[in-house]
Amino acid sequence: MTEPRSSRTAEPRSARAVLTALADDATFAELPAPERNCRPDGPLAWPGYDASRARAVERTGEQESVVCGTARVGGTRAVLIAFEFGFLGGSLGERTGDRLEAAYTYARERRFPVVPLVATGGSRMQEGMLALSQLQRVARQSALTREAGLAQVAVLRDPTTGGGWATLGAGADVTLALPGAQVGFAGSRVRPAGADPAAYTAEAQVAAGAADALVRPGELRETLGRWLRLLTCPSTTPAPPPEPLGGSADLPATGWDAVRRARSPRRPRAAAYLDAYFTDRAAISGDRCGGTDPDGMLCGFGMHEGRTVAYAAQTGTATRPAGFRTAARLIRLADRLGIPVLTLVDTPGAANDAEAERQGAGPAIADLFAAVAGARTPVTTLVIGEGGSGGALALAAPGNTWATPDSYFSVIAPELAAAILKRPPREVETTADQLRIRPQDLVELGVIRGTVGP
Repeated sequence: MTEPRSSRTAEPRSARAVLTALADDATFAELPAPERNCRPDGPLAWPGYDASRARAVERTGEQESVVCGTARVGGTRAVLIAFEFGFLGGSLGERTGDRLEAAYTYARERRFPVVPLVATGGSRMQEGMLALSQLQRVARQSALTREAGLAQVAVLRDPTTGGGWATLGAGADVTLALPGAQVGFAGSRVRPAGADPAAYTAEAQVAAGAADALVRPGELRETLGRWLRLLTCPSTTPAPPPEPLGGSADLPATGWDAVRRARSPRRPRAAAYLDAYFTDRAAISGDRCGGTDPDGMLCGFGMHEGRTVAYAAQTGTATRPAGFRTAARLIRLADRLGIPVLTLVDTPGAANDAEAERQGAGPAIADLFAAVAGARTPVTTLVIGEGGSGGALALAAPGNTWATPDSYFSVIAPELAAAILKRPPREVETTADQLRIRPQDLVELGVIRGTVGP
């Protein structure tokens, strides 16, 4: 299952050119290739297979469809795996599997992150099921590397299809893609007749939450270096809560005053807090289940006072199921890598429309509760605005939640509480007081540790 290369991306085409473009000067060192005794025309005795491989060697100068080695990228040493598409369409065979397994093993032994630079049409037909079974080997190596707490950052080149996409690409912790690259499980020659080609692109995969970001070739080295720095900086110290950005440090006089201040359009939102807190940050996107929530949840990793902190921040809107799942993904990744987490709570509540229910709002919130509850890495939470019900509490760290003076946290919005209690609208403000939702009330109740600021 090999695919013709499109000409839509402006990246270097050969594996060696890609490695040269990404590695810091003179730091790439190729790993030795494992030896394997090959039978004539391969394990299936496929007529002409040896001749095809010989032509591929002559055309590319490579002995297999991957080149594996170590290099520094932006100062961080990593194991790089570059596919050579010119070698039988970058297809995976037994010897490819040998090289991939050896590269992942080397990375674990030396505690290096792994960077697959994928350009493949899939498994090598001339080796049949023995080629397809290499995907199981690759998946196991990826799983062992994940268990070892080492990062995997994939780069989707053109094309990335078949098992290479379904293991090395989609299975990475962070997935970057070159604009215009063909990306999809089905290659162009095996798709249903009339299938929309736009669905099989890097752009479509990012929009569907299956990849994190598009990165232009000229920016790839800097972006990859940033990600490697951020993901290889573990710490056991909790992230300090940010300082408040609101204009007034005074605590609200009444419950309704707390609600009004939290809902003020002039109040700083998550983006302002993240900009003030981090000197450098990079975002992840997507729940890996077909959804994104860019307007409701911001997730990623950033540098704060010289160390990496992961963040999941609500933006003041109702959080969609994809937002909850993306936050859970972020927290579990940070937990595996030993990176502390900062969460910012700011939502009137979880989205409760019919589409949110169809997208699995309940299971998504449950999954986020589980991710926070099961995290071994320290999690710090700051309520920066509205803390509406379970959709807000799911993101809050038990025992380490703080609040700004212009925030509130409530079991339910005061208006809804009054409606449930069959109270007239004039009693909403009284209900807000009875709910004890002010920051100082929450401290007294033991719900939060304290308020930030003077």
